[in-house]
Amino acid sequence: MNMLYSPDWQSLRQHATPQWLRDAKFGIYTHWGIYAVPAFGPNGTWYPYEMYREGTPQFAHHTRTYGHPSTFGYKDFIPMLTGEKFDADEWAELFRAAGARFAGPVGEHHDGFAMWDSKLTAWNAARLGPKRDVVGALARAVRQNDMHFMVAMHHAENWWFFPHWQKDVDTADPRYAGLYGAPHNLDWAHNKPVAAWREREWEQQAKPNRAFLDLWLGKIREVVDGYQPDMLWFDFGLGLIQERYRTEFLAYFYNQAGARGQEVVVTYKHHDLVAGSGVVDLELGRFAELTYHDWITDTTVDAGEGWGYLKDTAYKSVGGLVHYLIDNVSKNGYLLLNVGPQPDGQIPDQVKALLRGIGAWLAVNGEAIYGTTPWHTYGEGPTQMTKSGSFMEDAEVRYTAADFRFTTKAGDLYAICMGVPRGSVLIKSLGVLYPNEIATVSMLGGDRALVWTQSPAGLHIVL
Repeated sequence: MNMLYSPDWQSLRQHATPQWLRDAKFGIYTHWGIYAVPAFGPNGTWYPYEMYREGTPQFAHHTRTYGHPSTFGYKDFIPMLTGEKFDADEWAELFRAAGARFAGPVGEHHDGFAMWDSKLTAWNAARLGPKRDVVGALARAVRQNDMHFMVAMHHAENWWFFPHWQKDVDTADPRYAGLYGAPHNLDWAHNKPVAAWREREWEQQAKPNRAFLDLWLGKIREVVDGYQPDMLWFDFGLGLIQERYRTEFLAYFYNQAGARGQEVVVTYKHHDLVAGSGVVDLELGRFAELTYHDWITDTTVDAGEGWGYLKDTAYKSVGGLVHYLIDNVSKNGYLLLNVGPQPDGQIPDQVKALLRGIGAWLAVNGEAIYGTTPWHTYGEGPTQMTKSGSFMEDAEVRYTAADFRFTTKAGDLYAICMGVPRGSVLIKSLGVLYPNEIATVSMLGGDRALVWTQSPAGLHIVL
């Protein structure tokens, strides 16, 4: 029976994580927007923030390549986001081949450019740039490929993202306020070293006004009503939004979905929502131990923190991303993986190969991932993580053949070896099982039972 939620935390905490997400485990989303045109890092999606700030590498690159921001502003990139090779069906088919069970786009990043056919802002992809309703096209294609549809929303950060105090550039021009956000008339000092920029802005930024909050909420309702996402993902700016608006959007989303018989989920960062009202997200991070609550990581295919398409970047390995997924699932978590398409709408070939590699592993071993639950312990082995939280991705974890991660489903226990074993393995955690608890031992992808013995030292398996 669907319950009616009121906009208060006591009511909203009654909402449970849908079973489809508990079973799905793995999703893919895309950062595709104006920032794909300059494609300059280290974080491509923050190029519009940095390009107006003298002293940053992005400012130097922009001035050298396009001219001073006073003559070539961020808005001037929009016609270059052509999207002439954007094919929503191709994207969705690739994501499905990668083993994703949910997928979707960033609906609007910090830059104020909506990727759907919005009636609330003229600065959208249906009218400008690719002149396509990207969110709508992907909603159709993702669902046709039997995946759940998600939309990521970053638009709360638009309040402070652009330097409205710089009168010599277009960010203060009221003609472009719909993209850059209305000028706030704050007296922020801007002749500071680069490292002091963000510190001062974060300390002195004013809270969003009612007009901004109403627009923020209106855009969410427009996406909910127009595309009926199964998941809404929110970035850290959600904490800047007045609490009443947060509870209002959450109740609206849950109630609209409930009226359709649709199971939905919201993810959030830090403590921007009250615990239990959604699923907490760790950006570029994870938990070191098995948790009592479910959670999700968002990470990106590139080896740094590029998020959007970058012209020159290194990528993570298939093995590293598969290990990331396994580790998360063993600890009661999920994985959301980002890819950054090119301005013409193509996904880079290296990324395609990486995704197909993940899919090849899941085609054989997905039984140990999809629809599973954690076991009593997440795993064992010499490779241990000592810290939990976001931004813990300094390097790929190097596992050994003595490292295992556990999942379970329908009376089966899956012990996933995180290295390449030779001859035999000893799984120490299984020494605690009663002698009659193990009926048979086999390997996914194999066609016969394996020879095994059990003792207090563990389960010894001959490969």
